[in-house]
Amino acid sequence: MATAILYHGEPNGPSLSVLAALAESGLDIECRSINLLKGERYTLPGAEQTLASDMAVEGEGPVLLKDGETMSEAVFLAQYFDDAAGSCGLQPKDAYAHWEMMMWCRQTTERLAPAVAYIGNLATSQSVVGAMDEAEFSAIAKSVFSDDLRERWQDLRDNRVDAAKLEDSKTKVAQFVERVEEKLADGREWLMGDFSIADLETFAWLRPMAALEAAAFKGKLRAAAWMERLEQRPCIKAALAHATVDDPSHAFAPGPEINRWG
Repeated sequence: MATAILYHGEPNGPSLSVLAALAESGLDIECRSINLLKGERYTLPGAEQTLASDMAVEGEGPVLLKDGETMSEAVFLAQYFDDAAGSCGLQPKDAYAHWEMMMWCRQTTERLAPAVAYIGNLATSQSVVGAMDEAEFSAIAKSVFSDDLRERWQDLRDNRVDAAKLEDSKTKVAQFVERVEEKLADGREWLMGDFSIADLETFAWLRPMAALEAAAFKGKLRAAAWMERLEQRPCIKAALAHATVDDPSHAFAPGPEINRWG
């Protein structure tokens, strides 16, 4: 494998998912922490082909830089690590099970992730972005290629809160916790039966909601046990070891737009 570098934020959301997938794969790839709220994702040394990171659906997620190409999207990166490792078990080999996993991950990315990002950014990063001086914020905004993502940065800067969107986001988080609870009803330990990317991606987005939306988890004993199993998994512990702050679950940056899956 040619030299590659994984640039990541604090282990929360997509950065947690990708760091855990890398640890699970056992691949020897250098990891470098960047401050996503300072726009450091847009000034990676040696990045020549940046379309994948510029147009990433998940917003300010991690970036794998390989041969000048920026590779992005947590699910795709986890698949890349699994394939590069010669199959480390992150993807089901059965065709139907693989399809089911990908459908679950797509709904996680397009329904759960935007809801979590909206709640999390308002709760934790709005004050940081709002306190930036105009020159610093302007420099970050100019570096953001996607108009949609730039608008989310501006909304955060201006403390623009859509009450209906916030309530809808809370509902979607609660619905996804319920979905996890139901998936585990047959006694399985992991969402797809065997451990997979679906567990990493879902856990990475739900983990910060355990504190911010605690009511969504009330009475969900199977989901709580599943989250505890993941919390104890070595790859999650390895990912969390990359944190540079006391509580990485409070580290958010503008994420995906809420416009998919209803």
